[in-house]
Amino acid sequence: MKTYLRILAHAGPIKRLSLFYALTTLLAICFGLVNLSLLIPLLEVLFSQTEGSTLGAMPKPEFFISLTHLKELFNYHFINIIATHGRISALYFVCIVMIIAVLLANLFRYLAEIIAAELRVNVIHNLRSALFDKISQLHMGYFTNQHKGDIMARTMSDVQEVEHAMDYSFRAFFKEPATIIGFFVVLFYISPQLTWLALLALPVVGGSITIIVKRLLQRAAQSQTSLSRLTGILEEAMDGMHIIKAFSVRSYISTKFEQENRVYAKLNLSMLLKTNLIPLLSAFLGVLVLTLLLAYGGSMVLSHESAFTASTFITYIIIFSQALVPIKSISKSLSNIQRGLAAGKRIFALVDIQPAIANKPGARAAKKLKQAITFKEVQFVYDHQPIIKNLNLTIEVKKKIAIVGPSGGGKSTISSLLSRLYDVTQGVIQIDGLPLQAYDIASLRKLIGIITQETTLFHDTVFNNIALGRPQASTRTVIEAARIADVHEFIQYLPQGYQTVIGVGESKLSSGQRQKLGIARGVLGKPPILVLDEATSALDSTSAKKVQEALDKLMQGKTLLVIAHRLSTIRNADEIFVIDAGEVVEHGTHEVLMQKGGLYKQLVRA
Repeated sequence: MKTYLRILAHAGPIKRLSLFYALTTLLAICFGLVNLSLLIPLLEVLFSQTEGSTLGAMPKPEFFISLTHLKELFNYHFINIIATHGRISALYFVCIVMIIAVLLANLFRYLAEIIAAELRVNVIHNLRSALFDKISQLHMGYFTNQHKGDIMARTMSDVQEVEHAMDYSFRAFFKEPATIIGFFVVLFYISPQLTWLALLALPVVGGSITIIVKRLLQRAAQSQTSLSRLTGILEEAMDGMHIIKAFSVRSYISTKFEQENRVYAKLNLSMLLKTNLIPLLSAFLGVLVLTLLLAYGGSMVLSHESAFTASTFITYIIIFSQALVPIKSISKSLSNIQRGLAAGKRIFALVDIQPAIANKPGARAAKKLKQAITFKEVQFVYDHQPIIKNLNLTIEVKKKIAIVGPSGGGKSTISSLLSRLYDVTQGVIQIDGLPLQAYDIASLRKLIGIITQETTLFHDTVFNNIALGRPQASTRTVIEAARIADVHEFIQYLPQGYQTVIGVGESKLSSGQRQKLGIARGVLGKPPILVLDEATSALDSTSAKKVQEALDKLMQGKTLLVIAHRLSTIRNADEIFVIDAGEVVEHGTHEVLMQKGGLYKQLVRA
């Protein structure tokens, strides 16, 4: 129930609609019951059990709020019509009242469905938005450890299951129970004796269904987890299709997919068996109770031991049979609700994760670099493995600093720590003497332009991919950034130029073209601090030299941090730091390091 209430909490400002839903549902139930109750006078007319002579003995009832008053008022007019206009006119009167009752019942039922649909759509919209918002706030470490397929499954298929559950829950938790209560109020009014007999059987029905529902909930949770794994395998296969074909491992990935698909199929089959058993069991037990009522009530009518007439008994049986419909509907809805609640628990497990990296109270805006960026005794451990060890590094304002070293030495991790994609395990990184945690994260990341060797392109225009995060960027500044990245001419040859839509990753573009677009994105806005993390690794020597010269010109008077394997791009750096196994092993200018004859000289010769 706690999960269900959390789901409903996402109804937002239209929660008040739930009151209108309750009102319209109750009115629909009431008019539906009026329609069924009219069967008694209808049958009495047809069986010639009502005579107009009884009118004189029945005064017009005085007004008071109760079912008895409504019954007496109807009987007064009904018998009056028989006495003055005959039995056929009375039959027409009952039929007209029934049509009006059916019309009003269906009208209010339709209004209730519209309100329920609006509530459901609003809940799912807000829930999915809240989930995506939370995902976008989570730290990078979460995405590294968590399977992307599982995140996608929770955002899409799990929310879809919740939507189905919402559709059924409005009926199972309010409409159907209210309908059942209404039916039994009328049944008690007609015959308390028979109704108590029927109620004695309800615990047997409810207990049997409860046992099945508990097992159904377990299978629902397992099924959603299996679906997440299946989605993850599919997502991996789509991303790595080139590798799958190049290494001829289609049989391996197909077997992996088939194994998980078989697990998911078995879980779904188990759920379907239990789901289909619930309505069958409730239907059988319902018919069993109905048969007992037929035997007991029928004997009362035939023996004339009570005032229970045949028309009243037939109406009672019809109403009771209609009362079984919402009971069956509840039992059928429970399987979908349980599956939705299992999905809801998975969703809220993700929503409840607290981001490891967030703004602290009073965080200030990072506007510009005045003095220096300082790494003091910085250590970073990831997944129990030390990546950075006791790093001491100073990047003075308006200086070009280079970081080189063997692969896996922790060079790229430095740029991630600087932009707070991760936080240091020990030590501190400072900007102008203040730790990074003192600054607002969004402003800090706008202060630093990062260009990496892997460029992610979104399904959008070339213009919007370059101007990502800068909606105010003008056409002139975007073209200027493209020229710096040596990609302007290529863009002009595209079908719609800068307005050409490119897809996610855009396989039609070469790696060099994608990286140039990434460089254009990074230099747009001329950030005070620019980090080049293997920014030209996908470019040929001529293009790399041309781009590097443009970047050097752009960053004159600004702070530049270059992380590179290609040592030709860093010869003119003000200072070069050589990183090995997460530690600075030597530093100095190119000439000084070459004279030392250490690791840097070995890398140059290599």
